[in-house]
Amino acid sequence: MNKLNKLHDKVALVSGSGRGIGRSIALKLASEGARVVVNDLDEAPAAETVATIREAGGQAVACIGSVTQADFGARFVGTAIETYGGLDIIVNNAGYTWDNVIQKMSDEQWEDILAVHLTAPFRILRAAADFIREASKREAEAGTPVLRKVVNISSTSGVYGNAGQANYAAAKSGINGLTKALAKEWGRYKVNVNSVAFGLIKTRLTEADANADASIDIDGRQIKVGVNPQILKNAESLIPLGRGGTAEEAAGAVYLFCIPESDYVSGQVLVCGGGRP
Repeated sequence: MNKLNKLHDKVALVSGSGRGIGRSIALKLASEGARVVVNDLDEAPAAETVATIREAGGQAVACIGSVTQADFGARFVGTAIETYGGLDIIVNNAGYTWDNVIQKMSDEQWEDILAVHLTAPFRILRAAADFIREASKREAEAGTPVLRKVVNISSTSGVYGNAGQANYAAAKSGINGLTKALAKEWGRYKVNVNSVAFGLIKTRLTEADANADASIDIDGRQIKVGVNPQILKNAESLIPLGRGGTAEEAAGAVYLFCIPESDYVSGQVLVCGGGRP
């Protein structure tokens, strides 16, 4: 990788990066020189992302498993430190939706969505805390300070709310609160902590549902995915740019918070939604 790349030799964790937006984030960071720890529930998509990065001349390794596992945060952070000797960027991206109106929403739906979108990022960041504090202290004493980056993935549902997504909206609102709190706690360690709130981004989770039985497997449970084509069309008509975003465009918004140009930006929520509030 070219040393002129903005993220040359940085070490990045990207959860949920075997597919969709997470994959695009991992590829974008790697294209700018970052060494990436890729994560997915399943080995095959994670391995494919790793292979794509390596084929392009980058460095990547996989850490397979669910971010909701109690030991995942320590394992994820440990993979970065053991493989690459450090940690500079954390992108908390993994997640899915499981929608219903509140009177039909089960405790399981509520708890599982909060677990993946809020508790899991909290555990990953907690697991990274010791390394970040100790590294910051060493670097300060040596007169070689290093700025690190955390980007938490939120949603416009967490900023403005969305009918049928009480669980998801609450979790994504919570991640914005966590972002703002941690920006204050970790500023002393020279860490920028920000959120990117996505609007309609076209992925396998939001694409038009031509197959009413389309679903994803989450820990052996089938979760329906896809959006009714007419609802999708109506949603896009309300976006000033006239369309949903691509995974690559979503990755670009995350990238903005990872590069040196954003070194004095922290505690912010950036809406990436094509102009639609």
